[in-house]
Amino acid sequence: MPRNTSATMGFPRFSGAVRDLVIINTAVFVVLLLLQAFAGNQAMWIATRGLLAPEAIKHGWVWQFLTYGFLHFEPLNFLFSMLGIYFIGSAVEAQTGPKRFIELYLFSLIGAGLCGFLLSLTGVVAQGAAMGSGPAANALLMVFYLLYRDARVMPMFIPIPIPVKYIVIFAAAVEGAYLLLTHFSMFYMVQLLGMGSGYVWYRFMWRRMNIFGYFGDQVASFQNSYHRWKRRRAGKKFQVYMKKHNQDAKDYFDEYGNFRPPDDKDKKNGGSTGGGWVN
Repeated sequence: MPRNTSATMGFPRFSGAVRDLVIINTAVFVVLLLLQAFAGNQAMWIATRGLLAPEAIKHGWVWQFLTYGFLHFEPLNFLFSMLGIYFIGSAVEAQTGPKRFIELYLFSLIGAGLCGFLLSLTGVVAQGAAMGSGPAANALLMVFYLLYRDARVMPMFIPIPIPVKYIVIFAAAVEGAYLLLTHFSMFYMVQLLGMGSGYVWYRFMWRRMNIFGYFGDQVASFQNSYHRWKRRRAGKKFQVYMKKHNQDAKDYFDEYGNFRPPDDKDKKNGGSTGGGWVN
């Protein structure tokens, strides 16, 4: 699939999967905001069960790998994430289509959360909790760069077009700095892992039908390899058996390993042909 080398950034249409995701995130944010203001206990109950918390996941709360990406408690964090999804995500969806865009969005959230959880098992890095759609927004930024290598983006408050590769480097540097300052906290760890998830999706999923098709191809390839191995193993055993009985395996198999019907054997030896052989 050809890669686009340039893109013009403007105000994209508010439609498709981008619109749906922004509306869902906004609705959840408004509900949480109201609960924090008028029903703090209910807001805490949702946060406890929805945030990405390694200790909770160890007790079977695996839904947190997905739900954490839809919980926002900081207005600025929510605003910048939604702006990223709107501006960058619209250009990505234009190339991938809505279904693949949703796949990328969910894959980046779950992938970053899962890797963050595995790193937390070390007891040294990725400690604490994580929330927000930052990993997905970072994944979209990475995929946008991979789709539009020479695109120029005009960031907010900076009226100068900047090559997207420098935006990616700057975002990674800022996230990395906060990661160091917070002693490798889970929150900033999954932000960086989101970029990695975007790269993995583009590299291994984008050029295939979908994520399920990719793993389906791998399973089918493994099955074919296994069956070929079984045929080779059976062929070697058959050759050993034929040698023990002073017979030539070539009388029963051709040079391609296919079974030779008895009438072909008779023709080879100059014998008469009888009825057909059903293999």
